[in-house]
Amino acid sequence: MVHNVGKIDRIVRLSLALIFVVLYYLKIVDGEWSNYFIFGAVMLFITSMRKCCPLYAILGFGTCGIETDGKEPIIKTKKVKLK
Repeated sequence: MVHNVGKIDRIVRLSLALIFVVLYYLKIVDGEWSNYFIFGAVMLFITSMRKCCPLYAILGFGTCGIETDGKEPIIKTKKVKLK
């Protein structure tokens, strides 16, 4: 499996996902925004657990660096040239 999300990025993503879920369940955010918060929390959680962000892959960068061990491959991409 290829990775492009580093350790600090994973911690930030998990923290934001937890905050979004708490805001949803405490009904601080309601209405249509609550759906966006839950969707965002799920996406942040999934990308954190998989250690791979599709948006990072499309843009050609990542946050994993020297803290990954040599056993885990790092994604190699090229930056997309948008016109």
